[in-house]
Amino acid sequence: MENQCQNGNETLLKVSTLNCIDLSNPDIHQSVSLLKQACLDCGFFYVVNHGISQEFMDEVFGQSKSFFELPLNEKMKVLRNEKHRGYTPVLDELLDPDNQVHVGDYKEGYYIGVEVPEDDPEAEKPFYGPNVWPEDGLLPGWRQTMEKFHHQALEVAKAVARIIALALGLEVDFFDKPEMLGKPIATLRLLHYGGQVSDPSKGIYGAGAHSDYGLITLLATDAVMGLQICKDKDAKPQIWEYVAPVKGAFIVNLGDMLERWSNCIFKSTLHRVLGNGQERYSIAYFVEPSHDCLVECLPTCKSENNPPKFPPIYCATYLSQRYKDTHAELSLYEKHQT
Repeated sequence: MENQCQNGNETLLKVSTLNCIDLSNPDIHQSVSLLKQACLDCGFFYVVNHGISQEFMDEVFGQSKSFFELPLNEKMKVLRNEKHRGYTPVLDELLDPDNQVHVGDYKEGYYIGVEVPEDDPEAEKPFYGPNVWPEDGLLPGWRQTMEKFHHQALEVAKAVARIIALALGLEVDFFDKPEMLGKPIATLRLLHYGGQVSDPSKGIYGAGAHSDYGLITLLATDAVMGLQICKDKDAKPQIWEYVAPVKGAFIVNLGDMLERWSNCIFKSTLHRVLGNGQERYSIAYFVEPSHDCLVECLPTCKSENNPPKFPPIYCATYLSQRYKDTHAELSLYEKHQT
């Protein structure tokens, strides 16, 4: 396990050292200890031996590249809808408005969520509904590959959530309940950074500084360095460290919802992406509980001396506002729809 989590690129870049959780490790107490340390320290860690083969990961990355290489007019035919399914163009997302002056992120993406037929009553919920797919003849096998990955990544997320539950002093199946990850809001997002060189002094980023909205995020990356984390967002100046890509591993980070749930015991950490002139591909998998889940302080995370810091809120309400705050209005793209 140790060798798999070490990176041989010794450069002048400040690279963060992260704990590594091996999902095949029979010693669950060791896994809980490593994860808890990571969650208290920086909210980021690696996960290896997660059950998704390297061969299939390579296929998913290859299919992602095939989509982003299509002409823009083809990609705009599957522009994201109000349910956040489909293509997001370069500059569509603005994650750090204080520092990204007049422009958004220099990345393009593609959202794939939980597939729910349009005539299903569940499709009325804000983050459920049918996905948007490229035409069958355009990218053969593309939809099948993405649906298979979506399913497999959810199983990895559930395995990680069980270790998180134990680290928080909860029952191992706490997050498996129907109102939580039994009927999750799980969103796969393919990402492509086109090679724009970032310049923080000019507000130009691959992805602006942000923390994720939900429970946890799994991130698979290619070999190009770009992701940075800031362990102390209140430090002046902020110190940013690179997270090294590790082949075959997921980089996992905690979201704001888990920080809120744990009463700030576990950390949701600021991160961003800096472009260095090289193209970069990554695949993010965002995992949240069901729409109707009430997110309120966990019983193991409050006491007389540490009362709940946040009022209860429904998951769907919370996520809808966060997406609205960071994405461009769809009306901006009407000229591309004719």
